[in-house]
Amino acid sequence: MPKERPKNLDLSSVQFPVTATASILHRVSGIIIFIALSILLLLLNCSLRNQAGFDRVAGYTDGFVVKFILWGTLTAIAYHAVFGVRHMIQDLGHWEEMQSASVTAKAGFVIVVVLSVLAGVLVW
Repeated sequence: MPKERPKNLDLSSVQFPVTATASILHRVSGIIIFIALSILLLLLNCSLRNQAGFDRVAGYTDGFVVKFILWGTLTAIAYHAVFGVRHMIQDLGHWEEMQSASVTAKAGFVIVVVLSVLAGVLVW
C-alpha cells in the first residue's frame, strides 16, 4: 500500500528545534568567516604595501559600512567559537539529550548576544 505523502509541503510552517537552528547557524557563521577573512586579508595586504595604502585602509575603517562588516565578522567569530566548543563537548558525549542540548543552545545564544554587544562597543 503506497504511503500518503504531502504533495505541497509549506516549508515556512516547519518549526526547527533550537538545536537544529544552532547547528545550521554554526555552518553559516563558518561561511561568513571564510568570506570575511579573504576581504580582511586583502585589506591587510593593501595596508602593508606602503604608507599611502595604510592611510587608504585606515580611511575605509571610518565608514559605517566597514564598521558594520567588522562587527558582523566579530559576531560570526564569536558565534562560531561558542557553538564550536558546544559541539566539541557534545562530541565527548555530554549534553546529547534533547533537554540539555536545548538548554545549552539557548545559553549559547545568550552568550553570543552579549559578545556581539561587546563587539559593537569595540568597533564603535
